[in-house]
Amino acid sequence: MAVRAVRGATQLEEDTRDHMLERVAEMVTDVMEANGLVVDDFISAIFTATSDLVSEFPAYAARQLGFGEVPLICARELEIERSMPRVVRMMAHVETDLPRADITHVYLHGAAALRRDLTRTRDVPDA
Repeated sequence: MAVRAVRGATQLEEDTRDHMLERVAEMVTDVMEANGLVVDDFISAIFTATSDLVSEFPAYAARQLGFGEVPLICARELEIERSMPRVVRMMAHVETDLPRADITHVYLHGAAALRRDLTRTRDVPDA
C-alpha cells in the first residue's frame, strides 16, 4: 500500500456556515468516491480557505463525515492578486493501491477552472 496525495477544491457562492459545510462535505465525499477511499484510508488532510471565508473551519465538515481520528488542519490560502475568491482547497494524504497517475483530483463549482493542466480530474462546474 502506497501513500499518495489527492487534491480537491470547491468554490462557495457565499460565506455562510451551512453553505461552507455543504460544499466542503461534497468535495471530500467526491474525492473519496472518485478514488475508492474510505475514512480509514486517510492519513491526514490540510484545508486552506481564501481570506474572504470566515464562517466556519472547513475541516469541521470532514469531522461531521466521520474524520474524528484523522489529523486535520486549516490554514489561510495565499492572497495573490487576481486569485479566485471564496475557495476551499484540500490536500489529503491517503493509503491506496492506486498508482500516482490514477489518482483523481476533484475540482467543484467555480474551482473547476483552477487545474485544467491535470490529466485526471473530476470537474463539476456550476450550471
